[in-house]
Amino acid sequence: MTSVSSIALSGMQAAQAVLDTSAHNVANVSTPAFRRQKITQSTQTDGGVATSLGRSPNEGSALETDLVAQLQAKNAFLANLAVFKTSNQMAGALLDKKV
Repeated sequence: MTSVSSIALSGMQAAQAVLDTSAHNVANVSTPAFRRQKITQSTQTDGGVATSLGRSPNEGSALETDLVAQLQAKNAFLANLAVFKTSNQMAGALLDKKV
């Protein structure tokens, strides 16, 4: 079984991948024949999330999609960070009680 901290860390890494990809798409919005990158997320059997990078089959930008993806990724990162911090605080509290 994977620890809560490991699962939260994988969520933060997945959110960072989405942020990086959407930033790449926005930076290349005026590049001729540009095909957007996209991240596909999948759950791992032992907990957490895995990501894979792909390309859109069509040329062109989708700024509205990329901006919404950035906001969603930011919120997902912050939520997973809160879980990570809480898990570490709880582990510390348990260790304090055992001593």
